[in-house]
Amino acid sequence: MRALHRIRNYLSAMSGARRNRTELVGKIARRPLIAGATMGMESAMLLSNSVDPKLKELAELKAAGMVSCEFCLDIGSALASGAGITEQQLRDLPDYQDSDAYSEVDKLVIAFAEAMTRTPAVADDLAEVRRRLAGHFSPTQIVELAMTVAWENQRARLNQSLGVRPTGMADGMACAVPERIS
Repeated sequence: MRALHRIRNYLSAMSGARRNRTELVGKIARRPLIAGATMGMESAMLLSNSVDPKLKELAELKAAGMVSCEFCLDIGSALASGAGITEQQLRDLPDYQDSDAYSEVDKLVIAFAEAMTRTPAVADDLAEVRRRLAGHFSPTQIVELAMTVAWENQRARLNQSLGVRPTGMADGMACAVPERIS
């Protein structure tokens, strides 16, 4: 059931694209093998549902904000809305540790995304967050969460390097913002 809801949410967000609709697809389609592999991974991530989609959206948005990918923040904010993430949570994402908008588990997932996305990713930081995650998630769920964050980092960095622009999927909604990382 989660997969069906996520697919509907994804299609709804994509239908909201108002500009630059085919920019990303047009760039990746130049390399059919890479396009096929990307579609396979996107499908696998969309259909992997052992972790609450809301938590995955929070993790993806944190990574996208840290990489400052405007396209990812655009689609991510639209998907977040459909997953039940509130406007307050979107606004508070850069300072999640001090926000009352998140549960303990939400903050832990966001901390994991932050530790994975930070450059360089420090093994000790990741080990501590992973240890804390193990108190709330199964090993399978931790793998899914780690792949979610890693895949978002790949997408965000690819989009940034290709100059992919936002499409307006989140126009009129609250939207996560790029973060200033020191």
